[in-house]
Formats: sequence, C-alpha cells, structure tokens
Amino acid sequence: MSESRSASPLLINGPKKAAITIVLAHGAGAPMDSTFMNIIAESVAKSSANTKVVRFEFPYMRMRRETGRRSAPDRAPVLLQSWRDVIADLGGADRLVIGGKSMGGRMASMIADEAGVRGLVCLGYPFHAPGRPELPRIAHLQKLRTPGLILQGTRDSFGSPDEVAGYELSRSIRVEWIEDGDHSFKPRARSGRTEWQNLDQAISLIVDCLSSLK
Repeated sequence: MSESRSASPLLINGPKKAAITIVLAHGAGAPMDSTFMNIIAESVAKSSANTKVVRFEFPYMRMRRETGRRSAPDRAPVLLQSWRDVIADLGGADRLVIGGKSMGGRMASMIADEAGVRGLVCLGYPFHAPGRPELPRIAHLQKLRTPGLILQGTRDSFGSPDEVAGYELSRSIRVEWIEDGDHSFKPRARSGRTEWQNLDQAISLIVDCLSSLK
C-alpha cells in the first residue's frame, strides 16, 4: 500500500510500468479491500502482464477505517474532488481507465470526460435508487464521450434490463448483463449459476475491455 498526495492510501496490484492502469473506487457501504473488490482487482491484474489496478478510498471511508464508526458517504462534490486528486496523483490520464463499484463507478462516470481518461468501467451502476425508477441517474450518461463498459446483474435492484433498455444512453457506453446477478453479481442457487461463474464473466469482460483500449 502506498500513500498518494491526496492522502488516500492506494492499493496497487500489477506491475509499476504497466501499459494501462485501471483505477477502481469502492461502493457506498464497503471499503476498497472488500471481498468483491479484492477478487476483481487481483484477478484483473493477474489476467494481463500489462495491466495495473489501483484502488483508493473516499474520505468518509478512510475515517470509518480510522475510527471504526460508520457514517454516510461524502456529498458528491467531495467524492468528485477525490477522483480528481487521485487522477492527478497518478498522472497520464490518457493511460488511465477509471471506474468502480456502484457509487464509485457512478462518480467516475461523472468525471471521466472532464479528466480525459481513456475509458470507464462500472461494476453494478446505480441507475436509480432501489424502488425509485422514476428518478434515474442518467443525464450525464446520455452525452458521455469516454468509452464505457457497464456490467450489470439481471436482478440488480438499481437498474433492471427492462429499465435500462428504455434509457437513451450515449453510444460510447456498452452494457453487459451478468445472468441472475444481483448488485454484486451474486446469483440465486436455483439459477444454476455460481457466484464464481458470474465473477469470472465480469473479470473476462473487464480484461477484454482494457485490451481494446490499449
């Protein structure tokens, strides 16, 4: 783990001089080293000798780690500035792909065009709050210029296939569906699929996306 100028410790998997770096932020409720984030980051880094995976935490999550007290996520301006700081720390935005789990990926999508990064990868995008499909969070996705990959479980309460099919998203965005997956791609036992199958599918799609951006 290394320390960035933005005061967010970075978790890094993969070679220092990788051709491309993917930076992942965590979701609202779990840290950068959750089981889900560990599996994705470590597996993507192992899948390519030319890829480095970097993770960081937003201020509220760093405070939770230090104090043990849970608190609500920071407001959007703080989250977006955290992304700006990490991108500046890493340098070479044209060699960076940014994204993350749920909220972390959403914030990345809001800063991607401004930062001039090479690509975007969102893991379980929160198209709307659960039970509130009438309030979609897609305005910026309708005009996104950055090449983007959104991986979404077909049972995700933050955006179902039928709901997403009705959105007019930018042509730069590709949405891939993880069969019977929930917001973390976990399927039901009766589906006949396993969690590892779904995670493997997600990892393969991320690796293919990164390869296409090199």
